[in-house]
Amino acid sequence: MVSQQSPDRGERAIEASGKPSTAGDGVAPAKSEPPSRPELAVDRLTHQDVNDVCALYKRVWDAQKGDLVPDMIKAWEPTPLEFTSWMEGVTYFVARRGGKAVGVVGLEIDHGSGRIVRLAVDPEDRRQGVATALVRAAVDWARHASCTSVWADTLARFSSAADLLRHLGFQESGILHRHEWNEDVRFFEELL
Repeated sequence: MVSQQSPDRGERAIEASGKPSTAGDGVAPAKSEPPSRPELAVDRLTHQDVNDVCALYKRVWDAQKGDLVPDMIKAWEPTPLEFTSWMEGVTYFVARRGGKAVGVVGLEIDHGSGRIVRLAVDPEDRRQGVATALVRAAVDWARHASCTSVWADTLARFSSAADLLRHLGFQESGILHRHEWNEDVRFFEELL
């Protein structure tokens, strides 16, 4: 609740719904529902989205500082010019909630197979279906492009990414030890 000054009656309580509170008049206040979050929208990324997506990658990887090798973070926090070069040959999708970019993923198609790349979700929007919606959009795009499979790789330390892929029907298909920045990389695939 927030308080609002009434010109003739002093201060009164206003619920999130905008209705005056019944507190103090002998009636128990109604339970208010948590504020609803704006709906999630997933669309193909355009060049106009580049700055927002670069800011998103910065939010995501800045939250990991101290846990990851600095060179790894630098490689995963592109400038707008670097990201524009990442877009070459890759179809990117951006998830927005209330106009704010909260997630991004790319799909690179090669020889009839799609590879999911550079999945990232804003730390404040995790565990709310953003990554699921993005991966599903990428898989749908792969189907649209007549791919026979989709695959993804993730550092072994990112167990939540592995759990997400398994939840979406991907099968773990292998591991490369000490492959990227001296880290193990796990591979997942889904046959379409």
